[in-house]
This record gives sequence, structure tokens and C-alpha cells, in this order.
Amino acid sequence: MKPRHQVSRTAIELIKRFEGYRRKAAQLPDGRWTIGYGHTLTARQGAEVSEEDAEALLLYDLIAVAHVVNEQAYAPLSQNQFDALCAFAFNIGLDNFRRSAVLKRLNEGAAIQAAFAMELWRKAEFEGERIVVDALVRRRAAEKLLFLTPPGGAWTIAPSPILKPVLDLDGFDTTPRQTPTPMATTLDGERVLVVREDRPTAALAEPEPSEAENPMKAVAEQVSARLQTIFPETGEPTEVGPSPEPVAEEPRPQADFAPPITVGEPPGPAPEPAFELTAPVEELDETPAEQQAESRGEPVAEEATGPDLFDPPTAANDAREAEAAAEPPAETSGRVVIDDTVPYDFIAPTVQPLPQQPKDGLLTLVSLAVLGLAFFGGGIFWVVNAQPRADGMMLDARWVGGLASVAGVAFFCVAIYLLLRRLGRAAERRTDNPRI
Repeated sequence: MKPRHQVSRTAIELIKRFEGYRRKAAQLPDGRWTIGYGHTLTARQGAEVSEEDAEALLLYDLIAVAHVVNEQAYAPLSQNQFDALCAFAFNIGLDNFRRSAVLKRLNEGAAIQAAFAMELWRKAEFEGERIVVDALVRRRAAEKLLFLTPPGGAWTIAPSPILKPVLDLDGFDTTPRQTPTPMATTLDGERVLVVREDRPTAALAEPEPSEAENPMKAVAEQVSARLQTIFPETGEPTEVGPSPEPVAEEPRPQADFAPPITVGEPPGPAPEPAFELTAPVEELDETPAEQQAESRGEPVAEEATGPDLFDPPTAANDAREAEAAAEPPAETSGRVVIDDTVPYDFIAPTVQPLPQQPKDGLLTLVSLAVLGLAFFGGGIFWVVNAQPRADGMMLDARWVGGLASVAGVAFFCVAIYLLLRRLGRAAERRTDNPRI
């Protein structure tokens, strides 16, 4: 059984140095609250902690981190390697640590490659852009150094005359192509603001031209002066020309609908009445239509005269009806006489036998239900007893067992549905045809 490690003071001091201490709770950009040394689980608005309490909260958060590192790391670890992995997992999160290349390389026995894989976690999302953060580069370097520090300080010697370093072209993948961005966090009340220190300052706005040097304002003033000259305001004299002498007006009655009379002009002739169109009035001719037709020489249609409907029948009509009753009725094709008084003989309909259902249908449904229960039980057993894969892949034995259990539930539900449908159809046939 491999030994279980505990977080030492070295990991605690490393985390405290990079997390920073916050005495009052501050709200993060994603809406959560943080306090102390990166504690978010129980942080709330208005909370305050001292440095001792903040360190106690950090130790509480490291309990879950240490448990995950002990359970997921199968290779033997030194105390420095364990502390570096705990600081690394505390920063990136436990879910990311489980599927990281650091844990995968460590379980493969490649500790040096696991240390270099830590440097891949150096980016962060800021304002919709994923950038390399200067502080994360330094934090990964400190964790990598702690991971590679041998216990007791017994460093492996590498004399320069014997092991002359050469350029490693494969190491370009670990070098960031973009310059790391320095970031700084500030507090705006109770909110945490992240500011980029490399962002250039905004250029100073050029001063607007003075009113005397503004050409648009000069043109507007000229237009306003011209409009005041053309359309003077009430009560202000105009300088267009001498004002005309007033002409005495004589009182003269004038109708409201008559055209205005200009003072000083001789009255002209009376206006002619407006031309109006009138429709011609036709004289109504009340002469009867017969007389008009005779006057035009057209023949006059005589009114058809006949017996009135209310006149009593004549003898000739009675004789004609008697002759029609004595003659035998003519045979017409397609005409059937129905006598309601004749008793009707009921003929029972012929019942066609229904097709027999296959006998093996019920056995198939029962087999499908048993297969579904077997899949469900086997999947649950697999999920409970299977171990997760060491490489951190998403599709492991537990996923396969879960899919098998879901398939078993589906098979069982389909079998029950088909069985109930079969029984319902049988009940409908017995209801419609009682002799079956």
C-alpha cells in the first residue's frame, strides 16, 4: 500500500504567495465571492477574516486537493513532488487536474515530462481572448522547481565540461509564442477588477477650436443675419427702404363670402356668375305601354287567360282522370316499389375469422424484458465495481457500464409497452366479437 502524503508548509507558503490575502470578501467577474487566500466555497458578501482564519480556510480547501492527488497519482512521490502537485491542482481545479497531461505522464513514470507539462497551463481568458499571463508563467516555474527539487537537497551533478548543453529544438513547443501579459487586480468597492498593465494609455484628445476660429459657426452667424434681414421680427425696424405713407381707409360694408376689396384701386365690373352644369329633366310619360306600342305600330301581346286555380273542376277533367286510373302503369327501368307492410326476413352476416396471432410473440417480449433486466443489472454492477482509467480518458469502464444500464432500461420499457399493446388489442377483439 502506497503511503499517503500530507501537505507541508512549503506548499502552503507557495500558494499564499501567489494567491494573495484578502481581508474582506470581493466579488469575482463571474459572480462568485472570494475571501482570504482564494477561498470561494463559503465566501459571501460583507464577510471579513483575519490572516490566521484565512490560513485555516486554505488548509480546509487543501484537504480535498490532497485526497485527489493521493488517489489519482499511482507513481511513488516525494514530499516536494506532492507539494508541487497540490499547489498545481489547487490553481487549475481538480477536474482539470484529473484529465491533465501532468497526471498522465506521472502515472506513466515520466516525472521530468510531467514537470514540463505544468508549463502548458499558463493561459487565461480575459475579455474574450485567451492570453499568456505573466503571473501564471512565474507560478508554473515555481511549482516546476519545487517538483524537481530532490528530497534533502541532493542534486544530481551535471558537470559542464562533460555534459555540454546543446540547443533542443523540441523545446520550442514549451516556449510561449506571444509575450506574457502582466495583469493586476484592483478593488472597485466590493468587486474585483482585472487590469492589463501592458495596455497603452489612451491618446489625449485634441482641444476643439475656439469659437472665433470655428468656420462652421461663422457661416451659421452669417445665415442667421441674412434671415433676420429678410424676415424681421415684430417690433424691430427694417433697413430695407423707406416705409410707405399710410392711406386713409373708408369704412365699407363687406360680406364674409365676397372677395376682398383692395383699398386705393377702382372697383371693377361685377364678376360673372360661375358656370354650372345642370342635368336635363325628362318629362315622365305616363301613357300606358299598350298605347305607346300602338302608336309605334308594334303588335301588342295578349295576356294569357286560363282557368283560375280556385275554380271548381269541370266534367272533362274528371273523365280524363278516370281513364288514367284505368290504364295499367307503364314499366320503367330501374324503378322499385317498396311495400312497408311486407315482413322483412333478417339475414345474419357472415363473420370472417380473424387471423391468428403468432404463438411465439409473447415469448419474444418476455425474452426482451429479461434481456433488458440483465443489461441493467450488469451495467450497475460494472459501474459500482469498475475502476477509472489512469490516463484520465473520458470514455472508461464506468461510462460503458452506464450505457449498458441505460440500454437495459430501454429494452425493458419497450418489452412492457409491446406486451400491454398486445393485451389491449386482444381485449378490443373480445369486446367487438363476443363469440371469439
